[in-house]
Amino acid sequence: MEIISNYPLKNHNTFGIEAFADEFVSVNSVNELKEVLQENSGKQKFILGGGSNMLLTQNIHSLVIHVNLKGKEVVFEDDNHVHLKAMAGENWHEFVLYTIQHNYGGLENLSLIPGNVGTTPIQNIGAYGTEIKDTFVSCEGMDIATQQIKTFTKEECEFAYRESIFKNSLKNKYIIVSVTYKLTKKDHKINTAYGDIMAQLSQKNITTPGIKDVSDAVINIRQSKLPDPKELGNSGSFFKNPIISKEAFDQAYCQHPEMPHYIISETEVKVPAGWLIEQSGFKGKRFGDAGVHARQALVLVNYGNATGQELLNLSRKIQETVYNNFGIRIEAEVNII
Repeated sequence: MEIISNYPLKNHNTFGIEAFADEFVSVNSVNELKEVLQENSGKQKFILGGGSNMLLTQNIHSLVIHVNLKGKEVVFEDDNHVHLKAMAGENWHEFVLYTIQHNYGGLENLSLIPGNVGTTPIQNIGAYGTEIKDTFVSCEGMDIATQQIKTFTKEECEFAYRESIFKNSLKNKYIIVSVTYKLTKKDHKINTAYGDIMAQLSQKNITTPGIKDVSDAVINIRQSKLPDPKELGNSGSFFKNPIISKEAFDQAYCQHPEMPHYIISETEVKVPAGWLIEQSGFKGKRFGDAGVHARQALVLVNYGNATGQELLNLSRKIQETVYNNFGIRIEAEVNII
């Protein structure tokens, strides 16, 4: 394990931002991770996975530890379910395709989300009516200070919308090393509630879809709406869909009765951030090399040489305009570094 100085991070973040790490090391096993933490206990550390959910606005003046742990194994199995454990450095989409190839159901709606397995519980990633918490059994995290491994149950992770304990009270205290998911082997619960999925299946005359059909539909939808980070720098959805009080929604809805919305509870309503941004005139707009994607207003893009600060400035301009127009605050889903 070689620690490299002044290491370029452009290929380690999906925005393709030019930034450098003062020091960088890639770890390929739990023992290597433990060793690096022990030998560098006095240094500031920055944990790097797939680089898909961050915006680098500066160089990293810390030891960047790239978690490159690989491997998959069945840890429990009965007639109906399998508990499948994946190491944190596994590519998420490749892992989802692996589950579908083995006829394990539960992750198909989360196809083509960028990033690695280790990020999934931190962010409680979700798409098309499914979240990680729906299949999550547990994850193993290494205590950065003591190098002890702790297993976290679903309850201990305190999952919420794009939230977990790892973004709050345990932020920067643990490194996820593996995640275990409970998946179905038969009688799969097919989730096609989202209209886009139904439309895709209908086009192909599929009336009784399987998990691969749903995965293929999600892949087609995402490819039609979202740019490939290898071709156009982006981090997927930059903003969370705001969940607001019913009172705040009623006030906004009075002035904008065309506003799409989803009732969360008697007291809360979710509003699509993409609609708010599009109605504010940003969809497809470009400011130098920083811009908003032409097909999906939730996605900020780097057309080539945008800096992280330029993209951050654009995101703040969007937030300010949306608030001025609708009285609704939208928050970044992406971690700003």
